[in-house]
Amino acid sequence: MSKTTSKTIAILAPGAMGSAVARRLSENGARVLTSLKGRSEATLKRAADAGMVGAEDEAIAEADIILSIVPPGEAVALAERLAALIVRRAKKPVVVDCNAVNVDTVQRIEEIIGSAQAPFVDAGIIGFPPQPGGKSPAFYMSGEFASEVAVLKDLGLDVRIVEGPVGAASALKMSYAGIVKGLAGIGSAMVIAATKAGAADALRDELALSQPAILARLEVALPDMIPKAYRWVAEMREISGFLGPNHPASQIYEGFARWFEHLAEDAKGEALDAELMKAFAVSAGQKRAARGS
Repeated sequence: MSKTTSKTIAILAPGAMGSAVARRLSENGARVLTSLKGRSEATLKRAADAGMVGAEDEAIAEADIILSIVPPGEAVALAERLAALIVRRAKKPVVVDCNAVNVDTVQRIEEIIGSAQAPFVDAGIIGFPPQPGGKSPAFYMSGEFASEVAVLKDLGLDVRIVEGPVGAASALKMSYAGIVKGLAGIGSAMVIAATKAGAADALRDELALSQPAILARLEVALPDMIPKAYRWVAEMREISGFLGPNHPASQIYEGFARWFEHLAEDAKGEALDAELMKAFAVSAGQKRAARGS
């Protein structure tokens, strides 16, 4: 399909990722709908700035494509809401679950959407929300209907097909997030522990000598994760579920979920650990700059 083909795409919900994706789609000619019932003033402004149009449920059900972009703990409930809207309609939208959920969860969501006789696509988003003039995050998609949302490529999204059934894209997302966010979890826990024990400078200097790539990553990742930790809790539990209850490593990710819960509570309160992470990152950056000068 060409860019000139008008498409109506509904995005639920207009969070940081959803609204940024909406802006990219609307800039490329799509009409983007969302639900704004009960949303905060900040969300209403973010949606308006992104070119999103507030719509009633009936209008959302008439969209060509519906993208579900919500916290993982809300994905199943949203699928049930969408299925109830779609089941009565002759023309069915393609429903794309873009959430960080494990394979069992996305297969359950496929069953829910399938009960409304609507085509379903499993998707995993890897990367940051698209910025104006910047690149799109990768939308990995799998399932027999994945090719039906290829129009999203023409509308500015980086769509990549994963050969395989529903669950393949989510497995990729779980694996990738398990590595990248797992490293952030390990790094933050050890940096805070080292700092409290008086070893922050020694740890930073040793990483600079023997693991410079890890130190460079922590310099960016530690401050970046502070406002995001609350969103990572459910994702870590999805990764634990992806491994399975009898997998020896599943408890690692349950532990990360508890750690990110702690960091989220800390950030909302006295931010003691958050300040230690920021200080380590700033110090690492200053040392690196001094070495380069």
